[in-house]
Amino acid sequence: MIKMIALMLAFCMSAIGVYAQKAPDFSGKWTLDVAKSKLGERNNIETQTLTVTQTANDIKVDTATKRTAPPAGAPGGGGGGGGRMGGGDGAATYMLDGKDVKSEVPGPGGNTVPVTTNSKVDGGKLVLSSSRTFTTPNGPITATSKETWELSSDGKTLTVITERTSPRGTDTTTKVFVKG
Repeated sequence: MIKMIALMLAFCMSAIGVYAQKAPDFSGKWTLDVAKSKLGERNNIETQTLTVTQTANDIKVDTATKRTAPPAGAPGGGGGGGGRMGGGDGAATYMLDGKDVKSEVPGPGGNTVPVTTNSKVDGGKLVLSSSRTFTTPNGPITATSKETWELSSDGKTLTVITERTSPRGTDTTTKVFVKG
């Protein structure tokens, strides 16, 4: 009898551990609340939407951004979009198994750039990480990005904190999206 109770208790504890790491459901259409976001000085986002489709195995993020024109004489904006590990509009799919995925994306001069991405659930948050290495005349340059997605308790607000590190330094943004 004691063995049976111990076995049932062990099963329940393992089930709780698996449940605790289940990704919250980020599915839906999310609109950036620019006023509540901290975009940094190099971002020129006027509007941005994320359309998220999620299954038990992966999450697909389709990003659409409208940018403001930079002031006359100012360098072009940067900062990229939420959900696209490195910026830009379009669709990206991330596996939720915590394993590294290696791929190649278009890079400068028509070359391809190797990218390693990793997606995992950590403490009820979704963490999307990427690393890419560019070959330049001065040698290889590596840039990393880490996005941490967190839903509000009512599921109506998505906060995405992005930290990008490159030879230029580290840039952190906080984007607040509302479900709509």
